[in-house]
Amino acid sequence: MKQENVKKLIIATSVAAGAGVAAGVVKRMQERNRETARCKVSSGREGERQAYLIGGGLATMAAAAYLLQDGGFHGENIHIIEGLPILGGSNDGAGNMQNGFVCRGGRMLNEETYENFWDLFSTIPSLDWKGKSVTEEILNFDHLHPTHAQARLIDRYGVIQDVTSMQFNNTDRVLMTKLLATPEEKLDNVTIEEWFANSPHFFTTNFWYMWQTTFAFQKWSSAFEFRRYMNRMILEFPRIETLEGVTRTPYNQYESVILPLKAYLDGFGVDFSIKAVVKDIDFKEDAITVTDIHLNENGRERTIHLNEEDICIMTNGCMTDNATLGDYHHAPAFTPDAPMSGELWRKVAEKKPSLGDPTPFFGKPEETNWESFTVTMKGNKLLKMIEQFSGNIPGSGALMTFKDSSWLMSIVVAAQPHFKAQDADTTIFWGYGLYTKAIGDYVKKPMRECTGEELLLELLGHLHFEKDTKDILETIVNVIPCMMPYIDSQFQPRAKSDRPLVVPEGSTNFAMISQFVEIPEDMVFTEEYSVRAARIAVYTLLGIDKKICPVTPYNRNPKVLAVAAKTMLR
Repeated sequence: MKQENVKKLIIATSVAAGAGVAAGVVKRMQERNRETARCKVSSGREGERQAYLIGGGLATMAAAAYLLQDGGFHGENIHIIEGLPILGGSNDGAGNMQNGFVCRGGRMLNEETYENFWDLFSTIPSLDWKGKSVTEEILNFDHLHPTHAQARLIDRYGVIQDVTSMQFNNTDRVLMTKLLATPEEKLDNVTIEEWFANSPHFFTTNFWYMWQTTFAFQKWSSAFEFRRYMNRMILEFPRIETLEGVTRTPYNQYESVILPLKAYLDGFGVDFSIKAVVKDIDFKEDAITVTDIHLNENGRERTIHLNEEDICIMTNGCMTDNATLGDYHHAPAFTPDAPMSGELWRKVAEKKPSLGDPTPFFGKPEETNWESFTVTMKGNKLLKMIEQFSGNIPGSGALMTFKDSSWLMSIVVAAQPHFKAQDADTTIFWGYGLYTKAIGDYVKKPMRECTGEELLLELLGHLHFEKDTKDILETIVNVIPCMMPYIDSQFQPRAKSDRPLVVPEGSTNFAMISQFVEIPEDMVFTEEYSVRAARIAVYTLLGIDKKICPVTPYNRNPKVLAVAAKTMLR
């Protein structure tokens, strides 16, 4: 397919899937939900107050749910404004069997640390399991499909590595321990590489290869964020070699997370405006009070004026801004200029300096990009070969990383089907590479210049499946690469003040929610961060006296710390 046709396919099939799957649920839920909303409004909430949510990702959709559940809003007074032709933000999944499927990425869930995510989705009905919530559906699926990776790292010879040992030396251990004990305010603009400058050995360890590829860190990423991950995910540290802590959704996250949440919001009559790009926001001169929102909606300029009691919640950065797709015969373009959400953040930050600084995050796309690819096949020939190689049936493994790959390539094979549109004779898997400018080991081109076919050939080389290449290629429907210039931007070294608070000091009606706001102790690049930010925004702006699920302090649990210490010595 031509690249433009692939893009249209992704949009069309996602929208159609959302409409078709959700329609029946919406009809059943609509009256009940509206009655619930009327009851909440009649208890004293302001029914005519308007909420304008800029961005159509998980964070704004979660904020809409909290406005309904705890803020007493009518659905029709909640307006979600999205510049793209589809909702979901960075949670995606689309395609069909004829032209191939695509996921730009997959957000890892975690049962123990996603406190607000599970709490919210326990109130969102499943689309597929009558009488059950999304939380129940996901956790039930995950418990029936446990993860235990048996081929976490693979060397250049195709040998699966023994990763029982983290391979730390004493200098590594001292520096790691010192980092965990260092106050965050002392880590402004410090990179991981700078912190471990006295121990380059650290970047050759099993631990670094596994931790780096699980969470997509780079050597030049922020030591601040690395420290937060170590503290927040200390429970996962002892099982990083098997990734047993990964919680899987039944399907891709667009279908398993976004569609049921969208159906729930539709049931309340929430107003969704897509293809509406917010170009600027006006504030009162002497306060952080939004007065006007300027947008381009389907090619027409218009302005929304906010009344005094209205609120505005803005997505101040999206890690999949400027993502582009390729196909089997075409490489994706690298087009980092003018990221939509980053540009809006820049404009408001110039007006109000307390709203942070997007420059460290959206200013160095050569440092923040990586590329993914989704392979669609007829039959299961290649998946069977990967299963025999790895010892994991689809869905039971996790990231398989080719540690000597010049692209640092990894793949993951989900349980099949991963898309509802898959039939029994169609299989898919996903992969990514962190170093897109590097020349391939088997295809002598930079990753970012490779077609989908060339990405697959590079992978087959690392798996040492070359003798079966011809037979494998005959089963391929498509390989869709995706270049994302800002996918790692939330990990960039920065000052703590570069990320604004969810509700900035002095704000009367404005909040920011994304992976680029500051939430003490929590870690970015997660579904939990989006939901927690949304909850903080709504509760703070509306003065709701209700507890937000706190960050579980596993890093202060003596038993957890003892196991982590033992792991560090392995």
